[in-house]
Amino acid sequence: MSWQRPLEDPIALPKGRALVTLKDCADYIMRLPATDQDAPEWLAATEALIMAAEDRGPLMHARIGMLRALNRDAERVFNPDRQDTHWGKRKIKRDE
Repeated sequence: MSWQRPLEDPIALPKGRALVTLKDCADYIMRLPATDQDAPEWLAATEALIMAAEDRGPLMHARIGMLRALNRDAERVFNPDRQDTHWGKRKIKRDE
C-alpha cells in the first residue's frame, strides 16, 4: 500500500490546513468522533481512500469522496435571479 501518494489537488480545510496525501486524509478521518465516522459519506470516503492506496481505484475518487464527506452538511443554494440560457430557443426561418 502506498499511503504517501499525493492527491492531484490538495483539499483545503477551514482552519488553513490542507490534505495533501492519502495518509493525511486517513489521519483526518481517524480523528473524527466515532459517530461521524459511521456516517455514510465518511464510510464511502474511507472505502475510496483504501481502494486508491491499494491501486484498486483512482485518486480522483478518493478526493471526491473526501470533498463530499466534508461538505455533507452544506446546503446548495441556487440563484433565483439567474437568467435562462438561449439554448433550445433557435428561431426557424419560417418563424421570423
